Amino acid sequence: MAEDVSLQKRGLTREYILALSRKKNEPKWLCDLRLEGLKYWNKLSMPKWAPDISELNLGEILMYVETGNEMVSSWDEVPEEIKNTFDQLGIPKAEQEHLAGVGAQYDSEVIYHNLKERIAKKGVIYLPMEEAIQLTKSKKENVITKYGVDVGSIVKKHFMKLISEKDHKFAALHAAVWSGGSFIYIPKNVSVEIPIQSYYRLNAPGAGQFEHTLIVVDEGSDLHFIEGCSAPKYTASNLHAGSVELYVKKNSRLKFSTVESWSKNVFNLNTKRAYVEEDGVIEWITGSFGSKVSMLYPMGILAGARSKMEYTGVSFAGDGQVLDTGAKVVHLAEDTYSMMNAKSLSKGGGVSITRTLAKICKNALRAKSYTDCKSLILDKQSISNAIPEVKVECNEVEVSHEASVGKISDEAIYYLQTRGISEGEARAMIVRGFTGDVSKELPIEYAMEMNNLIRMEMEGTA
Repeated sequence: MAEDVSLQKRGLTREYILALSRKKNEPKWLCDLRLEGLKYWNKLSMPKWAPDISELNLGEILMYVETGNEMVSSWDEVPEEIKNTFDQLGIPKAEQEHLAGVGAQYDSEVIYHNLKERIAKKGVIYLPMEEAIQLTKSKKENVITKYGVDVGSIVKKHFMKLISEKDHKFAALHAAVWSGGSFIYIPKNVSVEIPIQSYYRLNAPGAGQFEHTLIVVDEGSDLHFIEGCSAPKYTASNLHAGSVELYVKKNSRLKFSTVESWSKNVFNLNTKRAYVEEDGVIEWITGSFGSKVSMLYPMGILAGARSKMEYTGVSFAGDGQVLDTGAKVVHLAEDTYSMMNAKSLSKGGGVSITRTLAKICKNALRAKSYTDCKSLILDKQSISNAIPEVKVECNEVEVSHEASVGKISDEAIYYLQTRGISEGEARAMIVRGFTGDVSKELPIEYAMEMNNLIRMEMEGTA
């Protein structure tokens, strides 16, 4: 059977994985990793604690979807029908005005990738993940001549090291079939003053998307990366199971922002982890909207003394949705700090679950960890649950957790109505205020996008 035909088959086999690896002309070590992923995909069971995903028929998911187009670095060269999709999302305009670089992925393939010249001159490397993988096969001296550093060695050292195919069933699936994504390397003592963004569009019905993001921020450097995700409405189920691996070196800072606007046929099962060295900082900013089911818990591993993690997230569960979100942090070193600020909204019978974990290991003396979970329920049919978990293995620590669930007060609605504001707009204003912690951390255009998503979710709420 021809290779391109075999990749259109549903279901996973060894032959399928080998065909995918051949198509991408991958090095042997990566093909072997894919086969290990397949082994654990077949071996591991579905998580018992998770929301019900029995409606997702994995045997019917198409794991790889080709666009049939070459990746380009000029927006004018993107095929018109694909360009129109991203134009409507505001990507080209945002790139011109507010972004240092942009990558755009359509289904399984990166179709556009570009970094502004003045940012590239600082030694910043921003490549499609598969192009970075190819550099692991190139001669070291040739790679250094072109990029200034041995990109291939950096990639091989870090790829699928924070997230293992053995971790859980969907990490195994990702290892087996991943495609697309971005690689970023920020050299020592470089500050990227405006964000870099990658945008993922899951467009084909009944398909999966499995991009891999790998970011290494070297010592004394600073980066804000934005991840955008969307999908159109289909009746067929779609699966998104990307992975994000972040390495924050000594005295560096990385802000990783995500705005997800999936359609309600998408099962969003992502894995995101950051490894933070001495005096490093990881900030997670997350807005989760749409999807049938989401399971997303960004994790920070505070490995170096005085390292920090801050998480600020909001999720909105509507009719027929289960959004199981939150964050995790592991304190490994002394004087580390974490703050998890999670907010959720639910309406129309939606189920919102906030799941957090703070683990203080035995060597993490004087660690401080604070968790605050707030939920807003917009009707009598909806559900909100907070599931905090704290594990402490040493004594000299400071740990706290707060959780609250509330409704929009009739008094607040009445007050706003007396000032000439309609009931619907009054409710929307209160919700925007509730979610302001997230929107204020985003560049203005992304804050506006998130507020628009909230407005659309609020339509019909009274």
